[in-house]
This record gives sequence, structure tokens and C-alpha cells, in this order.
Amino acid sequence: MEKILITGASGFIGSFIVEEALRRDMEVWAAVRKSSSRQYLSDPRIHFIELDLSSEQKLVKQLSGHSFDYVVHAAGVTKCVCRDDFRRINTQGTIHLVNALVASGMPLRKLVYLSSLSIFGPIHEDIPYRDICDLDTPQPNTAYGQSKYEAEQWLDRAQLPFPYIVLRPTGVYGPRERDYFLMAKSIRGHVDFAVGYKPQVITFVYVLDVVQAVFLALERGQSGRKYFLTDGNVYSSKAFSGLIIQELGHPFCLRIKAPLWMLRIGTFCGECFGRLTGRISALNNDKYHILRQRNWKCDIQPTRDELGYDPQWPLAVGVPTTIQWYKDNHWL
Repeated sequence: MEKILITGASGFIGSFIVEEALRRDMEVWAAVRKSSSRQYLSDPRIHFIELDLSSEQKLVKQLSGHSFDYVVHAAGVTKCVCRDDFRRINTQGTIHLVNALVASGMPLRKLVYLSSLSIFGPIHEDIPYRDICDLDTPQPNTAYGQSKYEAEQWLDRAQLPFPYIVLRPTGVYGPRERDYFLMAKSIRGHVDFAVGYKPQVITFVYVLDVVQAVFLALERGQSGRKYFLTDGNVYSSKAFSGLIIQELGHPFCLRIKAPLWMLRIGTFCGECFGRLTGRISALNNDKYHILRQRNWKCDIQPTRDELGYDPQWPLAVGVPTTIQWYKDNHWL
């Protein structure tokens, strides 16, 4: 039986990766912290291992005696109070884990690292927008994107004794996800908020399509390659909210399109509030740059060709499933 270690297993994407690995009859090891919720990790077949990504020395001890065929590194943070925490957790945490895997000497067959499309920042924003492709040079303009890019750069330099593949999903949504849920919650409260007057093109990927790509990468991914993930479509800024409105029964909804300067004020205040209270705010500097970006198109043809990736969840299918889950679990 093949053994797989999944970091970030208690998180949104990680918990779905765990479920698919179990469906494939793999021996699943879920890496968690002591404080991690195990709400979506209730299957008795799951083996748990506590890993401290902040310390390479601790990781070496925690991994001692273990051997895995595959590792999927999905752990990380998308929001932090302190900018430096992105690099500490996303970049250094990745370095510590991979160095500990190398030090263990285990005959690892493949490592998959979940990065992000956001490492590219606002490129190709002259109309008509061009697809971001793997030949483009990343220009991250968020602390999150920078931390993911630095982890990718380190992997490229590390000369690892095992193959590694990088996945770069666009905005991931689906059941259990909380950021896009805030949009659904706002719409239920009769407000659909958008920013900027220049046309925006957006891409999405449903969580189960990300999971599909993870296991295709484990099977077929070429070492050192980076693969973009979307559902294969490009949407207007109103497409996602329009489907949410439809699934919520067409409530009266006031669509507010604010200028970027107003968003800048809101995120500045949110950033200050977070620093003063120590609480993470949904309105922060990274959110400003993400919402400001106009072009989220990327080329997934290499992902299709090399991995056999075939996304199954366009928005018209994924959004109704997601909203129904929110309703069934009393989020909405």
C-alpha cells in the first residue's frame, strides 16, 4: 500500500486531498498541529502526525522512523497580521520540511507543492489581456504571493534527491472554503461589492479539480515543472456573484462598484485594526492588491497536455454545489 503524507490536512484543500487519497486506498498520514481542527478528518483510517514546520530540527525528530512514497505540501497561510509571518510560514516552513525529508533519507517518489497563481501579480494588464504563461517572470505584489514565489525559487535551487512538482491554482472555492463564503454572506445581506472600473477577467478552480491535479501530478508530473490550475474558463467580475444570487433565490441585491481609492482606504483601516487588535482582518493590504488586479487569465494547456488534467467543475456546476453545502451546514 502506497503511503502519502499530506501537510495542511485539516485545511480547506488539504482535507479534500485526504479524502481522495483514502478513496484510492492509500495509507494516509495527515500532518496537523496540536491546535488543528480535525472536523473533516474523522475517517478512522487516517494516521495523524504532528509536524512543527517552524523548526527543521524538530521535523527531523518527528519524521524519524517514518517513510513515505509521496508528500503533498498543502500547508500554509493566506492571511496574517504580520507581513513577516507569510515568509516564516509559507517560505521557511517549506524549506524546513523539505530539508527534513532529505535528511531522513527516505526514498520519496515525489513531492507536490501547492503554490499560487498570485505569484505573478498584475502582468499583461493591457487590453486585450493575454494569458499568463510559465515563461512569464513572476512579479508578486502581495506578501502571500512573494512568500510562495520564494518557496518555488528555493525548490528550483535545492537540487533535491527526489522529483518535485509545483501547482499554481487560481482562486480555489468549494465547500468548507471561507473567503468566497464572505461574498455569499454579503449577497445574502443584499450587498454585492465590486471595485475598479477597468474591465476585470477572473478565473476560478473548484477544489475537487485541484485534487484531481494533485494526483495527476503524483502520477505523471515532470520534476521541476509548474502547472497552472483553473476550470478552463474565463469569467467577468459579475459571473460568480450572479450565480450566488441565483442559488440564493434572487434576493434583492444592491451592486456597489467602488473606486480603487475607496478600497485602499478600507484595506488600510483594516490593516491598522489587525495590527492593533492582533486579529486578522479580511480587509488588508494583500486583499487590496488582489482585488485591484484586472487580469487573472492563465494558460492551462500544458497542464492538460502533460498531466491529462480535465477540469470537471465550471462555475455553473461548482457554485450551486458550494452554496448548497453552505446551506446544509448552516453557514447560510
